[in-house]
Formats: sequence, C-alpha cells, structure tokens
Amino acid sequence: MTRRSLVLALLFSLLSAPLVGADGLPVAKPEQVGLSSERLARIGAVLRADVERGRIPGAVVLVARKGRIAYLEAVGLRDKAAGAPMTPDAIFRLASMTKPMVTVAAMTLYEEGRLLPSDPVSRYIPAFSKLQVGVERVEPGTGKSVVYTVPPEREMTIQDLMRHTAGLTYGSRGSTAHYKNYPSSSTDAAAELTGAEFLNKLAELPLHFEPGSKWDYGFGLDVLGLAIEAVSGQKLGAFLEERIFKPLAMNDSGFVVPSHEVHRFAKGLPCDPLTGKPQRMRDSTKPHKFECGGGCGVSTAADYLRFALMLLNGGTLDGARILGRKTVEYMTSDHLVPAVDTTRLHEWPNINGYGFGLGVAVRRSAGAGGAVSSKGEYHWAGSTGTYFWPSDE
Repeated sequence: MTRRSLVLALLFSLLSAPLVGADGLPVAKPEQVGLSSERLARIGAVLRADVERGRIPGAVVLVARKGRIAYLEAVGLRDKAAGAPMTPDAIFRLASMTKPMVTVAAMTLYEEGRLLPSDPVSRYIPAFSKLQVGVERVEPGTGKSVVYTVPPEREMTIQDLMRHTAGLTYGSRGSTAHYKNYPSSSTDAAAELTGAEFLNKLAELPLHFEPGSKWDYGFGLDVLGLAIEAVSGQKLGAFLEERIFKPLAMNDSGFVVPSHEVHRFAKGLPCDPLTGKPQRMRDSTKPHKFECGGGCGVSTAADYLRFALMLLNGGTLDGARILGRKTVEYMTSDHLVPAVDTTRLHEWPNINGYGFGLGVAVRRSAGAGGAVSSKGEYHWAGSTGTYFWPSDE
C-alpha cells in the first residue's frame, strides 16, 4: 500500500451483484446502471491533473455496475521515457493485489479439505515447527537493544498467514536490527532467494510477536503461496492458472509479462515524485526466483475486474464456479477479534476503522474510514498504486 503520489495504476471497481453473460461484459452508459457520467468524469480529471504535475506516469480506471462496464479510461503514459501513451489493456505490476488472488487459491483447497485455516503452518512447512518469538529489550547500562527469544504460546496457523497475524512482518516496517534481519518486501525476497531459501531464512528468525496477538503487514501470503505449492505439487503460477485465471478468462494474468506482450507493460517513474529519490521496481518481464504470493503478480484492469466480479457474485462468473458462496462470505468477513491489536492496521488513514478478513481489509462501519463506503465493504491495494474495491451498493 502507498500514498497516491506513487500511483502507477489505479484499478477501481464499483460492482453490483447480477451475473454477467457468457459473451463477456457488455458496455452501458453510466445512467443505465445508476451512475452519473458527470461524476465519473471527475476521476479522469483528477488523474490527468496528477499526470500533469508529475505525480504519476499514467493510470487505467475501470468502473462496472450490474455486470456492465460503465467507465473505462486510460490517462497519461504507459512508458514515460519512451513517450508511449497509456492503453486500456496495459499490464501492471499488481504488487500486494496479488494477495487476494492467492487467498482465493488457498480457499479452493480449503473447500477440498486439503488446507484448513485452523491448521498449523508447520503441517505443510516442517521448517516452521520450531519458530521462536522475539522479545526486544533495551539492556540496562549499555542502552543497546537486544532480542531475546521465547517459545510461542501457540503455533501460527494458515488463518494467521491470510489475516497478517503470523508475526512475519516485512523488514521495511521497522528500523531496528530485528526488522533489518527480515527481507524488506515480497518482491525483494523473491528476487534474492529461492522458495526453499526464503522459508529456511524465515524459520531461523524470531517472530515479531505471538501468533494471533497483533496485525502487522508481512510475508504471510508468500508463505501461503509456498504452502499451496506443497499441498498441490504445482508451482503457484500453474495452480492459479488452473484454478482462477483459465476458468475466469484472465488471459493477461500471471507472474511474468510474456515476451510478446512487453509492449503493453506499464512502467513506473524512475524517481519518487515526492522525495526525488530513485524508485526501485523489479523488472516483471523476467521471472523471480520464486513466484511470491505477496506481491509478484501482473495483470490488467479488465482481468482483475473479472476476479472481483467472481467474488461479488458469490464465487462464480460466466458459469465458472471458483468458490462456494459461504466460502466467499467467510473470506470477506472480519477475522480480527477484539483481542487482536490492530494499531498498525490503522496507521493507514484510508483503512482506519477497518478490520481484516482473509487477504482483504473489511470495513467495520460506514464511519471512521478515510473514504465513503458501507459496512462490510472489502478491498486491497498494492504499493505500485493498484487498487480494487468490490461493493454491492
């Protein structure tokens, strides 16, 4: 997740419940589906202004309601250095918007009884059977921060991975030596380590907190992706292709931009427009060392709309059943009980007042949050500026 000044792409979906036809999503005038052409036009105006100010290179916005596309606009540039204009079919780095797709993939195994939320992670990743919890203390006299380890009160579960309560916090979330021992992000980990090396590294590090006690953003979905590989015997990308991408006709989604589609790949600004410092974005036209479930995916606005519609339709789209209705309800319900410390979740103003489900933030009430919405709305975003927002309003 990131501030809007770093936006690379904006995927915005305002969706409603009816199933779409087998021939794909039809186009409607906004007023035909209860939307306002005038108000939708404000979205493009804001984004074009951001492009002109150099805050973003470009964006694609897609709004659908009642199964029909009511607004689709590409603004700015797909590749500023080359002067290439943004196009509606541009392929973007999803960053953390990979996480909801991997969660859905895991829930397909849950429905088969092969990967249960209550299962300890060590059942699928034996190296995690001896994890310890780090307790950071300042030593009297020296003033140095020292990390002591204690056994966890309980093992982390698959549910902990999906709701970010496992204690596997990103290294970029803090400045102490304890944080610095962790990889900075999902994409950094996947660029430097194989899946086995990544799991072994985490297994050697103390957790940041007792599993289930706090919410903090981290590597849970990367570990979940590798657990899926252990259960299925397939690489994560192949499993997603079989269970999600192919059934939903998400033809431009995966973990690498194919060589014949590189001309559609959207590129970020070389420098942060706020700080002027160089931005480091890994080249998604080349494979990672492992297909990280926390942030390595690529997709288009149209593909991700099909994924979002599937969720909103209770697990099905165009006759393809991905999940059962009750499974989707379970996934998109708030899983953070009152005993879970949500302080770090609410550091982001846009999700102040939210809880967290499995792979998605869940709105607890119409108030408190940083944007207008309804109780029960769910969404997630990515550090490259990706964002999806299914709503049945």
